[in-house]
Amino acid sequence: MNAPLTDRSRLSALLARLEAGLLERDTAVRLALLAALAGEHVLLIGPPGTAKSELARRLHRAFAGARYFERLLTRFSTPEELFGPLSLKALEHDRYERLVEGYLPTASIAFLDEVFKANSAILNALLTLLNEREFDNGSARARVPLISVVGATNEVPAEEALMAFHDRFLVRVPVAGVSDAAFAALLVLPAEASADTGVAEPITAEELRATLAARERVALPPALLAALAGLRAFAQSLSITVSDRRWRQLVGLLRSAALTEGRASAEPLDLWLAPYVIAAQPAQVASLAEWFVREVAQAAPEDAPWLTRAVEAFEKQLEIERTLPAEGGEEAAGKLALARAIGGAEEGGMLRIVSTALEDALRRRWSPVHVAARLAQLDELAARASAPLADLREALAALEAALAGRLWLPPSLAAQLLGNRRHTLAVLEALLARLAATRAGFAALPVDEALPQAEPEPIALGA
Repeated sequence: MNAPLTDRSRLSALLARLEAGLLERDTAVRLALLAALAGEHVLLIGPPGTAKSELARRLHRAFAGARYFERLLTRFSTPEELFGPLSLKALEHDRYERLVEGYLPTASIAFLDEVFKANSAILNALLTLLNEREFDNGSARARVPLISVVGATNEVPAEEALMAFHDRFLVRVPVAGVSDAAFAALLVLPAEASADTGVAEPITAEELRATLAARERVALPPALLAALAGLRAFAQSLSITVSDRRWRQLVGLLRSAALTEGRASAEPLDLWLAPYVIAAQPAQVASLAEWFVREVAQAAPEDAPWLTRAVEAFEKQLEIERTLPAEGGEEAAGKLALARAIGGAEEGGMLRIVSTALEDALRRRWSPVHVAARLAQLDELAARASAPLADLREALAALEAALAGRLWLPPSLAAQLLGNRRHTLAVLEALLARLAATRAGFAALPVDEALPQAEPEPIALGA
């Protein structure tokens, strides 16, 4: 009996071949292959010219001996275009059968473009084929070798009659044109971007069956079940209705991801793919993805607004105390103006010394108690602000380690999660550096021991 597919290097090579030359498609590529390994169908939602059909064509080459079928559907499409023409010989014997060879019932991977534009006769036949992997040919119902159907559409259907068919696609991936950052790379991309780069052994039918059977042994730990419960509550808050069947299919997808990464149990981080299963509309994917970043990965970027306000308050107070004139400094100010008038544009050494001395005489003096009180409040704030530093650095290192072994989590998402945590850490470190500079400024204020030793009112920091 064949072993389940757990060779990470082989799967990585397959993903590299699928993704070669497809800019910013790391999420779609991984979801398409993972869905096929889980025996599920994929819906790509986006405008024409975004490599949807190219991804489907490449996907079929990831499976050994897989036959491929592709059709563009319209409201005028006939069943013969998908399922084959009627057999004239069978009709002679009063049998209504189709010649399916070379058509959808004999395909392993199929691409159906504009899939929701087909008429009801086609959609009804497709429902059984997609869900049961069976096709009614005359009076007989035959098994089909279908692994996965990749559907494509510009928009999801709004008609109630199409909802059952829409639900057959477990994974639904919004696909957009390349971003501004990748535009230059798009323009210089070779006309024939090859997917046949490197060595990647395709997946056999026996391996696929073994993988599907073995995934049932993948454990679902309490942390994952709790995260799924949280996801369900969040989906309900967005008025997203998810059927019991779809929840179970999501668990199957999570198990397939864990198994093929060589893990005995699924993990909360596997829920990165949940938005593409739970969302009923493309616009809902972003909110569900934010939930994953915030609640599961705990990697939402933080800007520490309370600390920013506190640092700004201290910096403003330091500027005030630095620029306040000395009490009774009018005489010194007049002498400074006279010295500068005498010196003109170029001050000599003696005039520079006199000018510096007069400027110092113009500065407000502060009591040691005043300066000490400011420094104490700054030290208290710095201690409070720096308290989470060690935990943030440890959390960043832990996330780096957790993401390093991921096969399916898209590199773009991994970069976002790590970038968010680094951003939070960098913001805190920068604010602490500003606090340190402000403290040095207060410590350098001119001091007069003879002044009354009164503590100043603390600087209001807010929440």
